Amino acid sequence: MRDLRIVFMGTPDFAVETLKSIIAHNYNIVGVITAPDRPAGRGQKLKVSAVKEYAISKNLKVLQPINLKDEHFIKELKALKPNLNIIVAFRMLPKVVWDMPKYGTFNLHASLLPDYRGAAPINWAIINGEQKTGVTTFFIDEKIDTGHIIFQKEVEIKNSDNAGALHDKLMVEGAQLVIKTIKGIENNSIEVQPQPKEDTFKTAYKLNRDNTKINWEEDIYTIHNLIRGLSPYPVAWSKLYNKGTSISIKIYEATPILETHNFDIGKIIVEDAVIKIAVAQGYMVIKKLQLPGKKALESNALLNGYIFYRDAKMM
Repeated sequence: MRDLRIVFMGTPDFAVETLKSIIAHNYNIVGVITAPDRPAGRGQKLKVSAVKEYAISKNLKVLQPINLKDEHFIKELKALKPNLNIIVAFRMLPKVVWDMPKYGTFNLHASLLPDYRGAAPINWAIINGEQKTGVTTFFIDEKIDTGHIIFQKEVEIKNSDNAGALHDKLMVEGAQLVIKTIKGIENNSIEVQPQPKEDTFKTAYKLNRDNTKINWEEDIYTIHNLIRGLSPYPVAWSKLYNKGTSISIKIYEATPILETHNFDIGKIIVEDAVIKIAVAQGYMVIKKLQLPGKKALESNALLNGYIFYRDAKMM
């Protein structure tokens, strides 16, 4: 049985669940690496990461390097004498860091690798209409998400799931898979599988202004998958033309309805406190949306104070 000295690296809530599980299983965490505190909000007050907040509550040593190759940081990391690094939702590591521990550095990724390598695997699995996804643990190498696979666990994607719901399911499954991986390393019973070398797999591209915009000309289910795959963050958006002006709005939730109609694509129809957008195969019924500078609202609440005029349409 190996005596493990673990350094954990992560930043958001997704990583906290795994850190909690490692602590609950009484593994020896000698240090936690997370992102530097950053200004946030209107007051630009320094905000700590979710991982830092939790680590401090458990009296764990926390390091927050700006540069992962910085000599002072490397010296501090070596002083912890780690023999296993565990990465969950963190930055790309330089070799001097991931190659340091005797038993290696493994990462938890929120997809079934080699599909959905990249920055936004949870979002893209839903956007692309997948029926399943999962979590993978793998040893890190020089490239992004290409190392030898340790374990994988499939997770069903329900039609009702949005990115937030799937995030939470994968967060829990991922924490369990990390514990399974730690036990395998502790017992020296790991048998890894290399990832295929061909480049024909689906990619989890970084989300940006262009690939999060709704194209109302698309298939009704393509539109629906984009909306739910980007909710609650970063949220699908559209241009709204109303009474001669154009604004950008965010759409958090919508339901597709198959129905024949004669409206132009993008036409907004308001009936009985329901907002419908005409698309090729029917309507997208908008359930929750957000106007610029306002809070996100349920559609019926929005209609209490906002008027869609006869020329209103999505663009």
